[in-house]
Amino acid sequence: MTLQPILPWWVMVPLIAATVLFLVWRLVQASRARSAGTRRDWLFRGALVLLLLAAVLRPGVPGGSSQAATADVSVFFVVDTSSSIAAEDYGSGSPRLDGVRQDIMAIAGELAGARFSLLTFDSDAVVRMPLTTDTTALDTSVSVLQPQVTAFSKGSSVTAAGTLLAERLSSARDSHPERPRLVYYLGDGEQTSAKAPEPLRLDGGLVDGGAVLGYGTAGGGRMKENTGQGPGQDDGAGYIQDRSSGMGRDALSVIDEGRLQGIAGQLGVPYVHRSAGDPVAPMMQAADPGDLEQAPADGDVAGRTELYWLLAAGAFPLALRETFLVLREWRQLRPGQGART
Repeated sequence: MTLQPILPWWVMVPLIAATVLFLVWRLVQASRARSAGTRRDWLFRGALVLLLLAAVLRPGVPGGSSQAATADVSVFFVVDTSSSIAAEDYGSGSPRLDGVRQDIMAIAGELAGARFSLLTFDSDAVVRMPLTTDTTALDTSVSVLQPQVTAFSKGSSVTAAGTLLAERLSSARDSHPERPRLVYYLGDGEQTSAKAPEPLRLDGGLVDGGAVLGYGTAGGGRMKENTGQGPGQDDGAGYIQDRSSGMGRDALSVIDEGRLQGIAGQLGVPYVHRSAGDPVAPMMQAADPGDLEQAPADGDVAGRTELYWLLAAGAFPLALRETFLVLREWRQLRPGQGART
């Protein structure tokens, strides 16, 4: 069995030690009070916390294989989830997001054994998934991606994820400086914020390769509204309207390849336009994986099967029990009855 904690060991060891000492102290206090109920509650709480800490350590067992050249690579997907990613000009009237999903999983398949992280941005930038070798988790995270809820859209910048990306890249470099870091930016380059996009401020050496992948056409596409009701619930939704002309026509989103090429220049990676049916090989050849090409091609290296989800599943019923107890205590609270006279 091997461990791949999500935090550096110098953080994990003091955290685990402090947690264990606290739990032991609470159990000793409960035993001295001779309260069987309190002792039992702290035993359950201790089991919950220890299971979560064990899950954070990400245990795994050897199984499968991955290419030696990609086993120690960190890959960051930066995805535009603003309303324009729903524009229906990908393939035969499909939303651009369909192409984004397909390409992310195609890249993950080509870089088997790498660690993947998913960042998205619209009005705000969010880490949807931290670095992990679990491609099933990546597939799940990608499959549930949706454009920003239309009612919340206030305009977005094509570089809104710049600060967050810099932080995640710096953290990856500090914790594992030996691993090359690839960045794949997937979007259409449409700037809907009134302000000009801020330049990407990344320290030299943070990005070792990757690509900017562009989606959309010069003719543009209509964007279906996202009501926030979830996948499959927006089939009857209308299209976002262009109210700037006062005509109430369907708005069109048009790709801005100039901005995308500018982002590629700031990242130091190539720009590649993506259309439905494009093969994977040209995209990967243009990705310029940098240090990845210098990795020794020793064939396959041992892979691993993640076991953290078993620990998380074990913690779930304990968390439900704790939630029930907290809610019961909360319901038993009553306003003060006031002083008696």
